[in-house]
Amino acid sequence: MSLKSINDVLRILEKQAKWQEQPFQRLLKCWAEVVGPVVAANTRPLSIQRDVLSVATSSAAWAQNLTFGRTSLLLKLNKKLPTLLVDIRFSTAGWQNPSVERKQQQSISPHEHPSYLGDEINRSDATPTKDVNAAFGHWTKIVRSRSHGLPLCPQCQSPTPPGELQRWQVCSVCAAKQFSKQNS
Repeated sequence: MSLKSINDVLRILEKQAKWQEQPFQRLLKCWAEVVGPVVAANTRPLSIQRDVLSVATSSAAWAQNLTFGRTSLLLKLNKKLPTLLVDIRFSTAGWQNPSVERKQQQSISPHEHPSYLGDEINRSDATPTKDVNAAFGHWTKIVRSRSHGLPLCPQCQSPTPPGELQRWQVCSVCAAKQFSKQNS
């Protein structure tokens, strides 16, 4: 067993860390250096998927200009990365802070959906049943009780949550049929 100096051990550990470092993490570290401070301020690398880098830009003009120069940018980046990129896609999609968007999506409450029926849904209805026919019968009973008293769709006469009628003037099934006819 040979003894190694602390510097030798640190060099070995540093090489292993760089080898194990994910390509996207390495790209984030060198992005501003490669593209420069002005471009870095107007861009945000989002992900690498199938060796294609996705970059969010602050405007469509930035996306277009950077798309024209992506070949030279690819060459510069590939010198710094352990695995080679094959392309870069620039888009304004994702420019807004993704963590803020996720928080906004999570803060939307269920009662804002047009099909919301209210808080009268009883979780005690969810008793597990081994018999398939009994489970189906129990489910139909629950659906009937939930739809009892709902207004009817003027087109198909099925019970419809009030939010759907306010939004589309018909139930969601009839609305979907209308939308598909319009797009045909």
